[in-house]
Amino acid sequence: MLRVGVDLVQVSRIAASIATFGERFVQRVFTPAEAAYATTPERLAARFAAKEAVKKALELDGVAWRDIEVARRASGACDVVLHGAARAAADAMGARLALSMSHEGDYATAMVVASCERS
Repeated sequence: MLRVGVDLVQVSRIAASIATFGERFVQRVFTPAEAAYATTPERLAARFAAKEAVKKALELDGVAWRDIEVARRASGACDVVLHGAARAAADAMGARLALSMSHEGDYATAMVVASCERS
């Protein structure tokens, strides 16, 4: 079974959250590795969209933001790494994930395709 999740985020909304809540926002939503690499609102917005897309593809509710991580490979491609409740849910479905992200101007988007052995 294939499942798809897509999300679109306004970069300016992520920038506003950072301006309002500062490091507290970044630490609540992003893992230390994500925050270390994604130092611009555009990169953070793309990762936020990826987290939302994963939640949609796997039909996750109530999962912590940091249980979904975007890891960058040396090639520049990105993978989804799941932790905690998100990992348990994906394992129960036998899910494998593929991620694509992009940002341009004031928008960032992500698409996740989940190949699930079980529903």
